[in-house]
Amino acid sequence: MMRYSLIALLALLALIAAPPAVSQSTGGDSFVTLGTMGGPVANPKRSQPANLLLRGKDAYLVDCGDGAVQQMGKAGVLLPQVRAVFLSHLHVDHTGGLAALLGLRNQTEIRSVLTVYGPPGTKALVDGIVASMAPAAKAGYGYPGQSWADPASIVTVVEFGDDARVSIDGMTVTAVQNTHYDFPRGSAEDTAYKSLSLRFDLPDRSIVYTGDTGPSTAVERLAKGADLLVSEMIDVEGTLGVVRHNAPNMPPPAQQKLIRHLTMHHLTPGDVAALAQRAGVKAVAITHFSAGPDNPERTARDLATIAQTYAGPVRIANDLDRF
Repeated sequence: MMRYSLIALLALLALIAAPPAVSQSTGGDSFVTLGTMGGPVANPKRSQPANLLLRGKDAYLVDCGDGAVQQMGKAGVLLPQVRAVFLSHLHVDHTGGLAALLGLRNQTEIRSVLTVYGPPGTKALVDGIVASMAPAAKAGYGYPGQSWADPASIVTVVEFGDDARVSIDGMTVTAVQNTHYDFPRGSAEDTAYKSLSLRFDLPDRSIVYTGDTGPSTAVERLAKGADLLVSEMIDVEGTLGVVRHNAPNMPPPAQQKLIRHLTMHHLTPGDVAALAQRAGVKAVAITHFSAGPDNPERTARDLATIAQTYAGPVRIANDLDRF
């Protein structure tokens, strides 16, 4: 135990003393981690899962958790700059900010059509949001007899699944089905519900976003040779501690289901290292933390675990970091 604590301490000191391992972008194309919390528990230091791919003045949201629009404001990105939204899956911690994005675009008379790309079920999600926007759209700014634009006219949906590929504005986006869900392939549930990992091939770099996933050979293939892997990571014991604090009376069967989900449908530090090493990625940025307030000792331990397998640069992402 003493030896392992010493390793963790040394890793922490190296992290503090050294410059960021993964270079942060200051211009051109950049990937912004708007929100790095792993939901659905709120955290005062980290916003819910959301990211922004910036290409010049154009912006593309990659997941859109609660608070995404607020975080965009902090990043200096305006609503009209958003050209498209890509959703990895439909858990509310990754989609809760979509209603604000669409509603505020409508309220501020941004009439350009926004495309939302996502897995099966995305159209139903967006249709529900659009329906919820109708009362405010009809009321407008409260002038009698005013005309109003149907909110459905400013958004369109493209649903995609495993091995899908789309080209948009000079970049190619590839999706593969990951293991955040383990419905049997070909089952009705598998057809209706998918969780995706996404690869963005830009003219001068490639970025892979795991979204939420467990270990997956498909994600390894997707990430092959990528310049940057933006990966989720979970600390199982820390997350269970947060859950027990928020729900101290959770029944044992529910606890067992949760443990199964955390260990099978997410990536531990060792899993992240194996993914990065097998895919041969050039750098890793880690996001989607669900174990509560930042813990330097735990962070050092996790980085030390990753370093045992993957020798490339690794950075723990904070909200609004740019890569």
